[in-house]
Amino acid sequence: MSDINKPDIEKPPYACKGIVKPSEKVQRLIKGLGLQKHPEGGNYLQSGDSNEPVLTIKQANSPRERKLSPLKNYSTLIHYLITCDAPMGRFHVNRSRIIHILQKGRGRYVLIYPDGRLKTFVVDLNTDRCEVERWVVPGGVYKASFLLQLDDVNGESADDHLLISEIVVPGFDFEDHKFMLSKKVLENLVGTEKAGQLKWFLGKH
Repeated sequence: MSDINKPDIEKPPYACKGIVKPSEKVQRLIKGLGLQKHPEGGNYLQSGDSNEPVLTIKQANSPRERKLSPLKNYSTLIHYLITCDAPMGRFHVNRSRIIHILQKGRGRYVLIYPDGRLKTFVVDLNTDRCEVERWVVPGGVYKASFLLQLDDVNGESADDHLLISEIVVPGFDFEDHKFMLSKKVLENLVGTEKAGQLKWFLGKH
């Protein structure tokens, strides 16, 4: 776990370095998995929906507002990939608990809890460096992610990627998903100074 004030939370420099097109290897990965562009940045594929009745979590702040819906899934599997041309997934929050499993690549996640706590960690299959390969984000926690170079010696390249599988319980629904739309929301959570450091995670919207 890292201090949010350290420089490892800086915006990825791919565009500044002219690295804006994924390598053929990464493009084959996108095509092979059938991924599509995601509104938060990156590429994704949603699958594994059950279409069986389950209690929805829409308006979950009030148990009386919960209701049965034949369209709500018990769980959803999502593949999510960020690459050099879209190296960041901007701040968003889901109502559902999401289990994350690293499949390939390397990146960093930043989480903001409702009480303003910040957590940041590197995801990598290199467990010798005590980096993370699976993690859980509870409902109501904002999260963002960005790409890290695979090669620490030669730096960023078009081969860099981060492929995650997400298990969403109850199943994913865009009605349960919300972007962080303003710096004011960020400031209210973490304060003005830290919001200034993290504002690039708001992206373009």
